[in-house]
Amino acid sequence: MRLFYAPTSPFARKVRVLIAEKAIDGIELVNVSPFDAPAELVTSNPLSKVPALILGDGRALYDSPVICEYLDQASGGTLLIPLGGDERWQVLRRQALADGIMETCLSLALEVNRRPENERSPDWIEHWCRTMRRSADALETEIGSYSASIDIGHIATACALAYLDFRAAQHVDWRTGRPELAAWFGEFLQRPSMLATQVPE
Repeated sequence: MRLFYAPTSPFARKVRVLIAEKAIDGIELVNVSPFDAPAELVTSNPLSKVPALILGDGRALYDSPVICEYLDQASGGTLLIPLGGDERWQVLRRQALADGIMETCLSLALEVNRRPENERSPDWIEHWCRTMRRSADALETEIGSYSASIDIGHIATACALAYLDFRAAQHVDWRTGRPELAAWFGEFLQRPSMLATQVPE
């Protein structure tokens, strides 16, 4: 199998952390820039987004929730995404919230870093910042109920917070007023899977 990824993509990082946590072997990592729309990526994923997973038979899977679920089930062992029941919906909801934070943060980063200053929308920037603060508030309320054994909700939450630090630190101070979330993240960030997938400086 081959995984198209970009080192700065939080969605690709989520997949890479799952791979590390489950000690999955045999996946070739292919570093691409989705903004350049490389032919190999576009052929696999017409959206030209990472991550995209190419299976042994040539089929492609995307996006990150689909890839994570496939790898989780195909690799066996303890599942990080429950197959059913209330626990499954709770884990998937937490992943959805974290993915939403990543998407919002990416929108902010594109607005600030890729648009000329005179074309940026202060209203949209503030809207995205409010959304991220509100989402961080929700995580602060809920983080104490996260189980000791990790699941995709843990991984997605950690990747989302790391992405806020990377792309939105000057806009959103998510740690202030959220001590439980900050403490949880500080601890989770020390896991080998997170250390191995840090954004290169």
